[in-house]
Amino acid sequence: MVNNKRPDSMERITTKALADKFIAEQINEIKAQVGDKKVLLALSGGVDSSVVAALLIKAIGKQLVCVHVNHGLMRKGESEAVIDMFGKELDANLIYVDATDRFLDLLAGVSDPEKKRKIIGAEFINVFADEARKLDDVSYLAQGTIYPDILESFKQAEGKKAVKSHHNVGGLPEDLKFELVEPIKLLFKDEVRVVGEALGLPHAMVYRQPFPGPGLGVRCLGAITRDRLHALREADAILREEFDKNGLAEKVWQYFIAVPDVTSVGVRDNKRYEGWPAIIRAVNTVDAMTATIEEIPYEILHHITDRITHEVEGINRVLLDLTPKPIGTIEWE
Repeated sequence: MVNNKRPDSMERITTKALADKFIAEQINEIKAQVGDKKVLLALSGGVDSSVVAALLIKAIGKQLVCVHVNHGLMRKGESEAVIDMFGKELDANLIYVDATDRFLDLLAGVSDPEKKRKIIGAEFINVFADEARKLDDVSYLAQGTIYPDILESFKQAEGKKAVKSHHNVGGLPEDLKFELVEPIKLLFKDEVRVVGEALGLPHAMVYRQPFPGPGLGVRCLGAITRDRLHALREADAILREEFDKNGLAEKVWQYFIAVPDVTSVGVRDNKRYEGWPAIIRAVNTVDAMTATIEEIPYEILHHITDRITHEVEGINRVLLDLTPKPIGTIEWE
């Protein structure tokens, strides 16, 4: 890869002063590269794309066109947060696409996890490409590529396959010919967060948990239904709220709810009540190759259980996943 090697002399960005220096340098480089042309960015709301968006807004303002695709598989309030931050506070040139029906219709009846992932990934590309074709004079595509993406895409040794290939947007159609703008491609994730805070992004956005590309689609286990997806979103929001209130949000690397396509008998208002289980998973990891279970105090678990079973329609049990990695993966699908 040309110009994709981090210089040995490059100083790690650990302070606001170093982040401010990096931001100033990148603004100059972006202006020199882009000139008066337009830049397109798929803005997911994750830290990498959000930092790139904030950086480009500082550099070229309305020349940046952000496209946020809501595939209906976001966590509660996430698309709204993107719209508030970038569309309102930063006054970005933001296109919001609600493609919920488009995605969920394609996923109806599909239970195989890999098929679900492929459908979601392919349709995201289709939606993004549709929006790109509507725009005039867009010459550049911005991506939130970071240095670990590049490292993992290199072949590790002669004759061996790469760890994984990263293409972020996912391989756009050939008729969309863009030159890439990747201002944070030489940064590690911790450096991206320092830069994000220096740019003034909200702490919650900068330290947003890792979230799979297919979103809640791989946490609504089996074939996705709208009612079970809604229950999952509401239960997950309660879990996140309680973790945040009890000081667990930044202590645990990743925590979430999974809801399988399984029902059991329960009792509500002295009547039979069939519902799904909500499974809590909370893990800590350094490299995501192995993971340990975070111990959650029982009084907090009891409170979370009480809230979910009383506030979320369709959930009648709360379970706790105590499986480390290996043998269990971090996500269920």
